[in-house]
Amino acid sequence: MNKAVLTGFHLTAFAVFSFAVYYDFMYTIIPARINKLHSGYGGKFKFLTYWDAIAQALFFLICTLNDFCGTNSPSPKTRPLLRRIKDYFHATYSFPLAMFVGVTFWALMFVDRELVLPKAIDPYFPSWLNHLMHTLIMVTTIIEMIIAPRQYPKRSRGFSGLLGVMLIYLVWMHFIYFKSGFWVYPVMEVLSLPLRIVFFLVLFAFSVVLYIAGEKFDQLLWGSAKKNIKGSNKKKSK
Repeated sequence: MNKAVLTGFHLTAFAVFSFAVYYDFMYTIIPARINKLHSGYGGKFKFLTYWDAIAQALFFLICTLNDFCGTNSPSPKTRPLLRRIKDYFHATYSFPLAMFVGVTFWALMFVDRELVLPKAIDPYFPSWLNHLMHTLIMVTTIIEMIIAPRQYPKRSRGFSGLLGVMLIYLVWMHFIYFKSGFWVYPVMEVLSLPLRIVFFLVLFAFSVVLYIAGEKFDQLLWGSAKKNIKGSNKKKSK
């Protein structure tokens, strides 16, 4: 991939997600009379969507810095610190979280949008922002998979990082319920405690599946290139 094109994509994605985070924080103000949850305890930071948008902005900033100060070689002999951070962040957080947020959001919207984004919020949460935070996140992380290589960490490190973040968010969500009496997502209101536990376990399992899917997708796209470079490096060292 041409370096200028790669850097241009990373800069654009960073700017878009940074703007989405800024706009949502500053201008998406939902009155309490419309929806008490949005103006309640935790603010924007109660939503996994907002966490993910911040993560995507941070990731593409790291990508941009790596374009200038690191390397995008499929299999470099030594990976600079920025490249190691970029690889781990994309494999463990950026790809699985983006796909998790996007897939679960649109699946729940298909079943009953009132469970995730009540229609009363539409005048305050513009459609373009909704698609930036729930659709574009998937598009950009898949494009990143296609145009730039990465080295996946050991699964033990990847799983622990991903599930650690998911567990932190789960605790945070229950803390918000304890403080405010409202669940972050209305779907929680219609589930009994046993069903809620099953729901969370399924979501945790789904996040692991997404991690593995990303790993396999990366192998499909970049496996041959990495093997060829390693093979040529071995020949040169003989």
